[in-house]
Formats: sequence, C-alpha cells, structure tokens
Amino acid sequence: MLITVAITLAILIGAFLLFAATRPNSFRVERSVAVQAPPEQIFPLINDFHNWREWSPYEKLDPAMKKTFTGAPSGPGAVYQWAGNSKAGEGRMEIVDAKPVSQVTIDLSFLKPFPAHNTAQFTLAPRGGATHVTWAVFGPNTFLGKIMCAFISMDKMLGKDFSAGLANIKTISEHQSQ
Repeated sequence: MLITVAITLAILIGAFLLFAATRPNSFRVERSVAVQAPPEQIFPLINDFHNWREWSPYEKLDPAMKKTFTGAPSGPGAVYQWAGNSKAGEGRMEIVDAKPVSQVTIDLSFLKPFPAHNTAQFTLAPRGGATHVTWAVFGPNTFLGKIMCAFISMDKMLGKDFSAGLANIKTISEHQSQ
C-alpha cells in the first residue's frame, strides 16, 4: 500500500513538473491609465528615481528600507538600489534608455526574495487632451517561475501594484495641472 501511494505521488509530482515545463518561457505584465496632463509633466516622475517615493506603491512596503542612489541624477545611468523587509526584498534598478517625454526603460534585478532579472518600461503617448501612460514589466520565465505561476498569477500580483502606482501618477500629475 505504501509503495502504491509513493508511486502515485511521484507520478502526480512528475505530471505537475511536466505541466510547469510547458508554460511560456517569458512573461509580460502591464497596466495603463489616461492622465489629464501633458507628458512633459509626467515624465520627470518616472525618469528620476528620487521622485518614485511620491507615487510608487513599492516605496510603502518598508518604511525603514535602505535606499541608495548612484550614477546619473536621472535618465540613463541613474541607479536605485534598495534593501528592505521580506515584502520589499532587495534589488537594483538602472535606467538604460530614456526617450524624452515618451519612454523610460529600466534594467530591473531582484536579489531577494528570489533572484530575477527583468525589464520595466514606461511609455507616455499623447492621445487627445490626455497622456496614455503604460507601465510594463517583462522578462524570462525561469522553471521556478513557471512552477510559482501555477499557483500565483503574476498578472494579478503585479497588476494591482501597477494600477495603484499609475493612479498615484495620475493624481499627482492632474493636481499639478490645476
């Protein structure tokens, strides 16, 4: 009986690992918002890591988080490193490309709670009297990531934070426009 249970359990675990292996090799999560403000007003909030404390939901995860800013003050070469509690984790962001008032691309590396290397990208596109702001993150989906995604939706997990951050950008930018 014990051997039958062990064999069944091994088959179930093997089937699950096989299922995980068939999941996509990359992921992408993005959210967008229309902001009633010009891109010139929104861009500095994103292109300067010093301004992220005003709008990023991740800044509130650990009030005692250690933050280090190095490199350029803003734009390409600007670096932001953090080390915080288990919710904030530890990592590094570097702006690798910035197209004035339209796009910021960030190299995003996590050390804790688990290593990951992704790209974050913000795009700002004027549409009518508003600016359409999109926050996206994308990168490889490792085997561990594929296993985790069987239980946790990356889109739901990150999407709510992206929506909150974009709502903060909208509030700040629209208030400045008044």
